[in-house]
Amino acid sequence: MKEPRIGSPGELAEPQLSGPDPPKYILRLYVTGKTPNSLRAVAKVREICEEHLLGRYHLQVIDIYQQPALAEGDHIMVAPTLVRRAPGPLRRLIGNLADRERLLAGLGLRPAIGG
Repeated sequence: MKEPRIGSPGELAEPQLSGPDPPKYILRLYVTGKTPNSLRAVAKVREICEEHLLGRYHLQVIDIYQQPALAEGDHIMVAPTLVRRAPGPLRRLIGNLADRERLLAGLGLRPAIGG
């Protein structure tokens, strides 16, 4: 049995019994300022990440008003948009991110709804 991995402060270290380490998620969440819809999207994505990806994700929140070049580089036309850059393939979830099951399916953490 492998030694428990040491996590960041506040993270519970779990022993790795076998197999490779689970993938690290690289996420970009594009929002438009501090609108209610943007704030809800940030809260929901952080909640899902903390619940399902604790210690295995990097979330970058990008205000397209403040950093339009990043939005242009990722071809973002609508906000909020969540881009899963890793693990591949690249995925985009566009619009209302309040639907928990849709968000989980889009991140690849649950089977797609209806499929």
